[in-house]
Amino acid sequence: MSRIGKVPIVVPSGVDVSIDGQVVRVKGPKGDLLKEFSSLAKISQSENTVVVEPVDSSRSARANYGTVRSIIANMVQGVITPFSKDLLIEGVGFRATIKGSQIDLELGYSHPILHDIPEGVVVTVSDNVKIHVESADKQKVGQIAAEIKSYYPVEPYKGKGVRILGEYVRRKEGKKSA
Repeated sequence: MSRIGKVPIVVPSGVDVSIDGQVVRVKGPKGDLLKEFSSLAKISQSENTVVVEPVDSSRSARANYGTVRSIIANMVQGVITPFSKDLLIEGVGFRATIKGSQIDLELGYSHPILHDIPEGVVVTVSDNVKIHVESADKQKVGQIAAEIKSYYPVEPYKGKGVRILGEYVRRKEGKKSA
C-alpha cells in the first residue's frame, strides 16, 4: 500500500476543488487546472480535504492511487504558487528570444529553432541566455523544459548546450597529446 496515497490532501482557502466522477477541476488565484484520472482510484471530497483510495485490492489499483493523490496535490499547490524551471544556454553565439507565442532558439545550427509555447505556460528570456518557464501545471513545466533542452543537450567536453539549472553535468577530460 502507498504511504503517500493514504495522506489526505488539505485544500487551503481560496482554492476550489470540484470532482465530477474521475474528472478533477482545481481553481485558484494563479490558474485553473482540469484533469481526468483512471478509474482505478476513487476520489472523494469532504469539506476542505480530498481523499484518494484504491477501488479494489488489485495490484494495479494499489499502484495507481498514490500517483493520483500526488498529481492532485500538485494541482492544488500549482494554483497557489506556480511551478518553475530555469534553463541556461551556454555556447558562443547561442541565444534565445521570444517571438509571439514561440521561443526562437539559435543553437549553432544552420537554421533557427522555433518552439511553440503551450497555453497556460509563461516563458521569459533574460540576457538572451536565461530562460524561465512557469506554469500552474507541473507536468507542462517539466515537459517544455525537457523539449527545449533536447534541441542541444550539454556536451561533456566543452559544456556547450542547454542545461536545466541545478542539474549535474559530468565533464570529461579532452584528448591528451603525447
